[in-house]
Amino acid sequence: MTSIIKVLRLNDFVEQLKLSDPRTRLDPWLLGPVITLLAIGVVMVASSSMPYAEDHMKGNEFYFLIRHSIYLSIAIVAAALALQLDTRFWQENGPKLLVFGIVLLVVVLIVGREVNGSKRWIGVGPFTLQPAELMKFFLVIYLAGYLVRRSDELQTQIRGFIKPLVVIGLVVAFLLLQPDFGTSAVIVATALAMMFLAGARLWQFITLTGFVGIVMGLVAWQEPYRMKRLTSFLDPWADQFGSGYQLVQSLIAFGRGDWFGVGLGNSVQKLSYLPEAHTDFVFAVFAEEFGFVGVLLVITMFAIIFCKTLSIGRRALKMEQYFAAYMSYGIGFWLSLQALINIGVASGSLPTKGLTLPFISYGGNSLIVSCVAMAVLLRVDFEVRRKEHAFSRAKSGYHKKSQGGHDE
Repeated sequence: MTSIIKVLRLNDFVEQLKLSDPRTRLDPWLLGPVITLLAIGVVMVASSSMPYAEDHMKGNEFYFLIRHSIYLSIAIVAAALALQLDTRFWQENGPKLLVFGIVLLVVVLIVGREVNGSKRWIGVGPFTLQPAELMKFFLVIYLAGYLVRRSDELQTQIRGFIKPLVVIGLVVAFLLLQPDFGTSAVIVATALAMMFLAGARLWQFITLTGFVGIVMGLVAWQEPYRMKRLTSFLDPWADQFGSGYQLVQSLIAFGRGDWFGVGLGNSVQKLSYLPEAHTDFVFAVFAEEFGFVGVLLVITMFAIIFCKTLSIGRRALKMEQYFAAYMSYGIGFWLSLQALINIGVASGSLPTKGLTLPFISYGGNSLIVSCVAMAVLLRVDFEVRRKEHAFSRAKSGYHKKSQGGHDE
């Protein structure tokens, strides 16, 4: 009898050990698409950057591939570390991370490295730090904490709706000074989606959405180059060697891709025809080499990730883990919206914006932050499953106890 009890206790211990270690149970429906996109990213950075690197990096055609591999290694290590952190860590440090992010936005305006008229990067040795990428993540964390702390105020009083908008407005103001219109749009849209899901009144949401649309329109109208970007996508062929050049070359890449593509490495547009072929417009090269089937695969991967984030958030709400739920929603909307904009820009469906394609485009900051965000999401999923398991066991134990008492 004693040996049987020891075996049962050992089984319970092993089961608890598995549940307490986030590395033992990772959702394959979330991890699988991310790994697939990361693998596609490595292949496409290599394929799209080699001609450019050979011409501009002293003949080192593997220059961008080597740097991308280093960034990916750092991203995996950072994600592994983030996976060990309880969601309470992010909830407790959300305001501190927000302040840190705002400080970086100020610093980049003072000592930032200017590229193509934009100050978005801070030189850190051989690498660069892009505060805007960090700010997306930090703002999602802060806003998730605010929505938990001020949930009643948000749903019943207008000031609960206005307070976070002041913070968002400050962040957007610093971003527009860089200038970075694309990141500003992603942050505002993500914040609005999170507030709506947290219970903001519909009339407030509609009013604010209209107001934000007017403000963004005025901001775009003040800068001629932004207006050219907004209007050139409607008819890029009208100025195919000027404001519409990049989009025209991207559309040619899509057209050449047809159904199954021209084959890996056989893209013509990456041969100095399509600017930023390995960063903002890497998806156009991918479409040319893998065709409609490849495009559909990438879109499906992002759709699965988005659906999983909503599922995790909904389950977290049921387990009363509100911060984890709002953070999951925020991460899902942020990454999916950025992917949607990048794909829309490359295909000519949206105006040109300088946004990377998460997990695929060359860009160390975007890659690292996106992987950390996915690790946080995996951690949330693990904690939700652990609580669901504990709740199920408690319910089962209560049910058995009730049946036992009835039998007596």
